[in-house]
Amino acid sequence: MAVFTPVTAADLATFLLRYNIGTATSFKGIAEGVQNSNFLLETTKGRFILTLYEDRVDTAALPWFLALTTHLADKHLPVPRPIVDRAGVALQTLNKRPAAVIEFVAGVSVTEPTVEQSHSVGVALGQLHAAVRDFSVERANNLGQTHWRAMTTRCNGRIGEIDPALPGMIDAALAATADWPNDLARATVHTDLFPDNVLMLDGRVTGLIDFYFACTDIRAFDYATTHAAWCFSPDGQTYHADRARALAAGYAASHGLTAAEIAALPRLGQGTALRFTLTRAYDWLNTPADALVTRKDPMAFARRMMWYGAATPDMVLGA
Repeated sequence: MAVFTPVTAADLATFLLRYNIGTATSFKGIAEGVQNSNFLLETTKGRFILTLYEDRVDTAALPWFLALTTHLADKHLPVPRPIVDRAGVALQTLNKRPAAVIEFVAGVSVTEPTVEQSHSVGVALGQLHAAVRDFSVERANNLGQTHWRAMTTRCNGRIGEIDPALPGMIDAALAATADWPNDLARATVHTDLFPDNVLMLDGRVTGLIDFYFACTDIRAFDYATTHAAWCFSPDGQTYHADRARALAAGYAASHGLTAAEIAALPRLGQGTALRFTLTRAYDWLNTPADALVTRKDPMAFARRMMWYGAATPDMVLGA
């Protein structure tokens, strides 16, 4: 269970006195998630999520994250709204951890997206990109292109322990992504819109969640990340062109890509696959065998990385 910091009934009762959301009627830890302690909270006035932010989250950026999700909720996007206390403050402290109460949204995340679901997430991503046009506060991407070589170095020359071919694959991707399309439009982007961060009911997006990797970066990089997450089998061995066509059609309906962005999609996809290969490789090499967090196979994104390296823009669009 992803509860690293416990909260007692007495802790909770005292904490809720700050809010106007009633008293607790049910409170339990949530198994999903690997970064924070999450609880499903039911009160006499509704259902909420209580999150205690643990060490892996950039706590200095929490006000930015909460301001962003508030902005998106104000734009009527399906983004859970942070709940403010009686003084109008969203970010709190509970048991020596930064904490926040977030609106509960109903929905289920998918593991193998359908074509219909891929279209829906394309529409939602376009709506998100439209909604942030007037969100002007920037946050640097500390996992962006300028960091990838240093992220490789952090693995201390051990990447070959994962797969003998992986060091060469990463070197080739680093060389290719040195030619990065920095002239493309930039915006506030999610950068982690995987299926487990999208809640759905009957093919409809009901929740976009987990904005803790959001930042300011190339807008089409966000599209490429979503493409990499939704259009391949989990192991990265099978590409689903029908999902890619649906994703592109959905995004075109709500925002759209420029000709320059379309031309850059293979490079952007190669870059986002490299980013996830590197973070997974580091975790694979440094996560203890008895840790609560399940390691994710870096090769699943290394295979995507190689696919994008040989792809054309039309292939990324599903043609």
